[in-house]
Amino acid sequence: MNFIKRIFTYTIIIGLILMLNNICIAQKANDPLPSWNETKHKKDIIAFVEQVTKEDSPNFIPVAERIATFDNDGTLWSEQPLYFQYYFCFDRIKALAPQHPEWKTKEPFASVLKGNIDSVMAGGINAIMEIFIAPHTGLTTDQYEKSARNWIDTARNPVTKKLYSEMVYQPMLELLKYLRSNGFKTFIVSGGDIDFMRPWTEKVYGIPPEQVIGSTVKMKFELRNDTALIIGQQKINFIDDNEGKPICIQANIGRRPIFSCGNSDGDLQMMQWTSTGKGLRFCLYVHHTDAFREWAYDRKSQIGQLDKGLDQAAIKGWTVIDMKNDWKIIYPSEKK
Repeated sequence: MNFIKRIFTYTIIIGLILMLNNICIAQKANDPLPSWNETKHKKDIIAFVEQVTKEDSPNFIPVAERIATFDNDGTLWSEQPLYFQYYFCFDRIKALAPQHPEWKTKEPFASVLKGNIDSVMAGGINAIMEIFIAPHTGLTTDQYEKSARNWIDTARNPVTKKLYSEMVYQPMLELLKYLRSNGFKTFIVSGGDIDFMRPWTEKVYGIPPEQVIGSTVKMKFELRNDTALIIGQQKINFIDDNEGKPICIQANIGRRPIFSCGNSDGDLQMMQWTSTGKGLRFCLYVHHTDAFREWAYDRKSQIGQLDKGLDQAAIKGWTVIDMKNDWKIIYPSEKK
């Protein structure tokens, strides 16, 4: 009899364990943000989405007006020790150097060819703009797109040794997917080069090229042997950063976002443009606080400085994601 009781007890226990396990699996399957810890910030995001998408909600917003804008560098993928496009430009300058013998003695190109990045950065904004323009000059948009796509498929970060496309944030990929599943149209609004981002953002983020807004160089149209071409020129057209972001949003989207996400002071005006619109709005800053899994930096960083934005977030009540505490994992590879 005792043996039968024990068997019966064990059967009940195993059944309960299986039932609880199934409940946990179901909860995980229904969780739109599984790589986020169960913090207030996650709950606030979900609560916002539910409020603006339920038709009987006083905060309901029609699908056509559900615009979400995201910075790229430091928001959707890492940006240390330098913005990733800088490395692309350095590699392109080295590849193009045989066609430009004058670069051996002309700065900032001479420093790039010598690998003296500190000297390049010491040249300030003018040096950066020259490096930004050089890979475009004289190339057709198709040629530039091919070079960007080839680079993103093969280049690796000097610190992590990961492909740059592997350094996207898994929690942000989930957020993008969650918003789109609720009728949002997601846009990238970045200070980076629009033509550098467009070849790969759809594959990596699910954001098509027509929903990518960025900085641009001057272009010209030409007919060569009855073939229409657009060719990059040696001049900056527009820098999509700081106050340039809301200007580009208005020019390219024509609607004020109801959800904006960034990580630096360069995103502050985009947040202000979003938050001061009518109806319920959501502004989110990604705060880099995890020196072990990624990098920790904010107010004094030369890359992705978050100073004024951090102060304004506290005053305005914007959400500030603590990467160390809010995210279970950083990169998609950690899921394994």
